Amino acid sequence: MSVIKTVRTRYAPSPTGFMHVGNLRTALYEYLIAKSQGGAFVLRIEDTDRERYVEGAVDVIYNTLRLAGIKHDEGPDVGGDYGPYVQSERKDMYLPYAEQLIKNGKAYRCFCTKERLDKLSETLEFGGYDRHCRDLSDEEIERNLSEGKPYVIRQKMPLDGKTTFSDAVFGEITVENSELQDQILIKTDGYPTYNFANVIDDHTMGITHVVRGSEYLSSTPKYNLLYDAFGWDIPTYVHLPLIMGKNEDGSVSKLSKRHGSTGFEDLISEGYLPEAIINYIALLGWCPKDNKEIFTMRELEQSFFIEGISKSPAVFDYDKLLWFNTEYIKAMSEDEFTSHAEPYYKEVFKDSALDYGKLTAILQKRTEKFTDIPEKIRFFAQLPDYSKELFVNKKSKTNLENAPVNLREAYNRLSALPEWTADAIHDCLINMAQELELKNGTVMWPVRIAAAGQTVTPGGAIEILDILGREESLRRLEIGLEKLAS
Repeated sequence: MSVIKTVRTRYAPSPTGFMHVGNLRTALYEYLIAKSQGGAFVLRIEDTDRERYVEGAVDVIYNTLRLAGIKHDEGPDVGGDYGPYVQSERKDMYLPYAEQLIKNGKAYRCFCTKERLDKLSETLEFGGYDRHCRDLSDEEIERNLSEGKPYVIRQKMPLDGKTTFSDAVFGEITVENSELQDQILIKTDGYPTYNFANVIDDHTMGITHVVRGSEYLSSTPKYNLLYDAFGWDIPTYVHLPLIMGKNEDGSVSKLSKRHGSTGFEDLISEGYLPEAIINYIALLGWCPKDNKEIFTMRELEQSFFIEGISKSPAVFDYDKLLWFNTEYIKAMSEDEFTSHAEPYYKEVFKDSALDYGKLTAILQKRTEKFTDIPEKIRFFAQLPDYSKELFVNKKSKTNLENAPVNLREAYNRLSALPEWTADAIHDCLINMAQELELKNGTVMWPVRIAAAGQTVTPGGAIEILDILGREESLRRLEIGLEKLAS
């Protein structure tokens, strides 16, 4: 009877800088695979490549996962039964495993110098290593060790035959063993290579599902041969399709900065909501069973299934991400929207006692990103300089002859209002249009232009006048009349 293992996935980033959306998707899918099957999601920091280590990058990893709503069950900060969870703190455990492979004839010490390897790469057609030290005699090995010659430990790959492995997304894949290099497991400094440390860490941490980009498919036979060499169970592999970006000529290529922001923090600073980014990234290469597009993290945890992951590359569409962002903004309560928008309101109005609720009422259904708000509302704080030609609008049937007449009439009627409310302003201007047998737009257009100084505004004339208040509204209408008279 087979024992059902608890699903355990791990996200093992290197602290080398910002979090690319491809890395974030990997973390998300690993998290969802674990949670959808009642398993555990582990965070492991792979920091052994000290040359690429970036100060502060570990904090970026923690902050990104927190903002994204991806909570790990085990990791450097929360502990667990399989620690330590920082690779550099595990460095003493790898060499004994490599030496065990040497003992079992699955690896060997390579004493080749850097000069020899550099020269070799120039002569071999496909680079790589010529297995020069693979069959050294015991005497040669002992002599080199006694002389203190530095060495690496290489994996002894089979020279013939084939290696076949199964992937949950791409199915069964077979490679010729002759194509596999004798990869380095332990470097001269005693540190493990990425590939070797990965296998040891995954096994000793009980990882059941290894999730990564499809670019690592070609490395998988090397991993499996290591598992076989130790007699360990091979985990389930889940290789994810590439994320592509649209080029100007309509073609696609691997997503990079030339396509736009590719970092999670960069997207947030541009005004995209973390939950909108996560929702969109979840659908980059995964298809739910129905046509649903908007998912909370909890709904993703319940709905995710490995079989929904596609083999085909996914194209990162910034317009689609913007659509998600807009939908999330629309779904907010007025209080939520105001809370998100308040820093942008204050950026324009500083310490003004402006009614933020009225701003929210006109902005929420017209906002795609919160970072767009300052530009949308700047005219409230200061009337921009504008040309009287803006009063001309064919659709509203306004021109430089009727605009001053109608604006003067509107000014006189508004000046006489006993109270300055949206309802009072509305009734005043609508009644004027009816009494003078004018289109509503013929009255509203010149009033809005005078009040805002621009043709595109969030909200119409009534909302703008209400927010500006009586004194500022009438002052701006007077300026409009002066422009039209000049």
